[in-house]
Amino acid sequence: MKHILAIAALVLGAGAAQAAAPVAQIQAMLAKPEQLCGRFDQTKRLAGMKKPLLSNGRFCVVAGKGVLWRTLKPFPNTLRLKRDEIVHLQGERVAMRLDASQEPTVRMINGVLFSLLGGDLGQLDSLFEVDGSVSGDAWKVALKARNAALARAVGAIALEGGAYVRSIQMVEQSGDRTEIVFSDIKIGPGAVLPEEAAQL
Repeated sequence: MKHILAIAALVLGAGAAQAAAPVAQIQAMLAKPEQLCGRFDQTKRLAGMKKPLLSNGRFCVVAGKGVLWRTLKPFPNTLRLKRDEIVHLQGERVAMRLDASQEPTVRMINGVLFSLLGGDLGQLDSLFEVDGSVSGDAWKVALKARNAALARAVGAIALEGGAYVRSIQMVEQSGDRTEIVFSDIKIGPGAVLPEEAAQL
């Protein structure tokens, strides 16, 4: 669960930048579709282990509904993030549910995640020290958490993108490293598969 919250926290970092000009530039570059889906490929390198852990799957972001993160390989499982809760599904069974009324962090992380994916970057720099740059139609952002607890959870984060976030790299305090690459992005009504629509 910590790992998924960390992923959520870092996906959100993409929009922030160190000054008003980069923030405005990056915000203008980010697309703001009602529905966005694509593929993710994740590589996690654990400190002390030679072989990385690989996983891949699909993600969907639907305005007003939430985010669906479906790991397909090596083991299928699904996370559904809404404004007020995070639900971990194994098949049709709810394996875990975190409610914002019981876990205030849920609301904060989900709110920031939705802000980034919706192209609203305003609230991010209260959580992170940000170093951002824009070059042509691409941007890069490095994030450092202002809060010690958040720093322990997510470590250092680097993001790259254009109209959408293309990659996220996270280095945890333990030395573990995670990279997520997004591809095959589709937007609009046909982006969400029927089985995904049923889970959102």
